Amino acid sequence: MALMQLTIIPLGTGSTSVGDFVAAFQKSLACTQFAFTLTDMGTIIEGEVGDLLTIAARLHELPFEQGVQRVVTQISIDDRRDKKICLGDKVKSIQHRL
Repeated sequence: MALMQLTIIPLGTGSTSVGDFVAAFQKSLACTQFAFTLTDMGTIIEGEVGDLLTIAARLHELPFEQGVQRVVTQISIDDRRDKKICLGDKVKSIQHRL
């Protein structure tokens, strides 16, 4: 399994707020099999790399479906293959060290 941090930024919406778009992303993710966590700066999703890239592409399209003409999507993937990683493992590891 891998972790992907995804931040999708719709531009030219006439507002500095993106909360309605973020809510739409979360509703879409809730209809999938993916484990995910919303953070203040994006959403972290757990899954196989190919599946993560597919869901990223689908979520990237959502603002366009709402009439947005420009979208910037930032993707960061942590694909560790020496051991299984899941959402929250990194935070637990650091908390244990503290």
